[in-house]
Amino acid sequence: MPWFVKIEAGQVDKPIFDQYVPAHTDYVKDLIDKGHKAKTGYWAQRGGGMMLFEAASMDEAQTIVAADPLVVNGCVSYQLYEWKIVVE
Repeated sequence: MPWFVKIEAGQVDKPIFDQYVPAHTDYVKDLIDKGHKAKTGYWAQRGGGMMLFEAASMDEAQTIVAADPLVVNGCVSYQLYEWKIVVE
């Protein structure tokens, strides 16, 4: 399955963002349980982060990202890319 990366930038103040982190964490755990091999994290310098995951297609990847609580609640803007791995 292809890999995808969502690169995100924060759009709200930290207290608002932080209230949606538990839902985002649960969402990522659910993706892992469904076989998407998701990984998520944030930049050491505040203001954004990234999520890597597998999906069958760009359409499925877009559907997955649209359901992320951080996206649903307007906490982040993002760019979505298919990631072509060269070396594993």
